[in-house]
Parts: sequence; structure tokens; C-alpha cells
Amino acid sequence: MRAPASFVIIAVILLLWNLMGVAAFVMQYGADLGELAKTDPDTARAFAQMPGWAWAVYAVAVGAGTLGAIALLLRRRVAVPLFLLSLLAVIVQFGHTFLGTDLLAVKGAGAAIFPAVIILIGIGQWLYARNQAAKGLLR
Repeated sequence: MRAPASFVIIAVILLLWNLMGVAAFVMQYGADLGELAKTDPDTARAFAQMPGWAWAVYAVAVGAGTLGAIALLLRRRVAVPLFLLSLLAVIVQFGHTFLGTDLLAVKGAGAAIFPAVIILIGIGQWLYARNQAAKGLLR
């Protein structure tokens, strides 16, 4: 069974999205917090106080998402659990960010908009892969 063009387009978009997540992780993990504090002291403080396990969960989220997108492009069924792992890691990461810090109090509810988008896309990519596996497109 040949993959429809829409499948390839969606898989490429998901790969690009997840690669942007990897880039964000690398930039945030390696950020010069002194320089960041000059323009956004609250974010610099949040990064400085982020425990190692939260950085590890963030790495799992973007790594599993990227591997899931690659697996999807290769039409491999392993994309489904990889996307689920990524989604769960995203939820844990943002759970810490919003429940374990005062970031919402400091930055306001607007700080939760992009994380909500990330979670929705995570749900979407997992459901899409699951649906494609059920159709037999993933092997």
C-alpha cells in the first residue's frame, strides 16, 4: 500500500515541528542565563532553578517526538508509542513548570498558551499515528 501524498506532507510537517522542539531544547539548555536575565529575568530564573530530572524529561519529550516523526515518515508502527512517550513527557515537563514554579503567577495565564498548543499537537500526532497504524499504513 502506497502512502498518500497527504500522509507524507503531514509526516514532514511533524518532523519539522519536532526538530524545532529539539532546537528549542538545545538553545534553552545552553542559554547564557546572565544574558537572558537582562531581558527576561523570570525565564532565566526558571531555567536556573529547573532540576536535572525536568531537563531530562524535556529531552525525552523532544527526542521521542522526533524519533516518532522519523518512524512515521518510514511508515513504522513504533511511531505510535514514541509519540505517546513524547506526549507524556511533555505533560510531566509542563506539569513541573506550572505546578512546581511560580511562573504562572509571575507571567500570567498567557504563559500557558504555547504549552497548551504543544500538548494539543502532541495529542494530534499520537492520534494520527495511531489512526494510520489502524488503517494498516504503518508496519
